[in-house]
Amino acid sequence: MEGEHGALVRGDKLILKGLMFYGFHGTMPEERKLGQKFLVDLDAWMNLSVAGKSDNLSDTACYVEIYNIVKKVLEGSPHNLLESVAEQIANITLTKQHKVCAVRVKIGKPHVAVPGPVDSLGVEILRHRSYVAN
Repeated sequence: MEGEHGALVRGDKLILKGLMFYGFHGTMPEERKLGQKFLVDLDAWMNLSVAGKSDNLSDTACYVEIYNIVKKVLEGSPHNLLESVAEQIANITLTKQHKVCAVRVKIGKPHVAVPGPVDSLGVEILRHRSYVAN
């Protein structure tokens, strides 16, 4: 990426990796009835230099608060598409975590009905503060 957003995604970030939740998202009746495991990685870009110098939680975003956003969405009301799940996670994160300038949300489904072996299938989105819906 180039320009302002390109610089943003090359800077400091918080990393939440390998989050696992059980939810009922999908378009197939079996997905809505039985549910399945979802894997989530989330990067939250922000300036971490102040927190690095102050060693104070109030100068950064709290991992636990971001984790709870992801948990609430994944374990909450079913969505048809992972795109919609990821969009909601990104929007809530950017809305509630004011120091976060951009967020990348990656969601994978490790157990999908496809005719061959896969680690997971899913989506990855990148949203900047300017994308937040009003």
